[in-house]
Amino acid sequence: MLPRLTQARAPLTHEIEAVDEHGQPQRVAMPAERDLTVYVDRRELVTLMTLGAQPEWLVLGYLRNQRLVRSVDEIESVTVDWEVSSAAVKTRSGIDCIEERTARRVVTTGCGQGSVFGALMDEVGSLQLPDAVLPQASLYGIVDAIRHQESTYKSAGSVHACALFRGAQLLLFVEDVGRHNAIDTIAGWMWMQGLAAADAAPDAPYVFYTTGRLTSEMVIKSAQMGVAIVVSRSGMTQMGQSIAAQLGLCAIGRALNKRFLCYSGRERVRWQPGLAG
Repeated sequence: MLPRLTQARAPLTHEIEAVDEHGQPQRVAMPAERDLTVYVDRRELVTLMTLGAQPEWLVLGYLRNQRLVRSVDEIESVTVDWEVSSAAVKTRSGIDCIEERTARRVVTTGCGQGSVFGALMDEVGSLQLPDAVLPQASLYGIVDAIRHQESTYKSAGSVHACALFRGAQLLLFVEDVGRHNAIDTIAGWMWMQGLAAADAAPDAPYVFYTTGRLTSEMVIKSAQMGVAIVVSRSGMTQMGQSIAAQLGLCAIGRALNKRFLCYSGRERVRWQPGLAG
């Protein structure tokens, strides 16, 4: 049974008056960053800084990617109230040993300083990825789809985006102040849709795209959701590359127009070098 969710979408931008290089006032839009404190069964868990585009999916994905909840069926409801900047999660049977499981944190390189609970880093070796091969033509289709996507970034800047593709088909595009929030939101949406990466056809796999760099956190979150191919407009960290290679995950960075670098998992690309021009 799926949880009950509120629909507490918040305005994504806020207009202010700034002064340009000529000393002239200009009305400009900026991302409307806000805090959201998550409570699980009335116990304060974490405060997330977010745009608030889809806060319920964000909370679900956060719980999923932190491995605090193994199945969406364990959650009865997620209630977001922006008047008090809180998200109240009610589980059906509680979370076993939540104090011990959330005691150790690792500060990550996420924008605004993300964090993961230490046990998440300990479970990397148990992750299994499905068969997946991405044609080079589909990679170019992904990059082109992002280029044409309407976004808060184009109007206000200062945000990261993540997207979920099936092959070159865009399924969901999410922006937030940090890329870790955006990928968590996608994880929550996948749960609510009942999507499992292993169910995709090997030659039209689920692919994550992010405008931010591929860090260890992004690689681990992608892998534990079963997504075997990640693409970034930016680069990759050494730890991110090491974990991706360990898992057999295909990590592609610097993807812009026809250029890209495959940092790991090159066997998951169906190479078509003639398309590179």
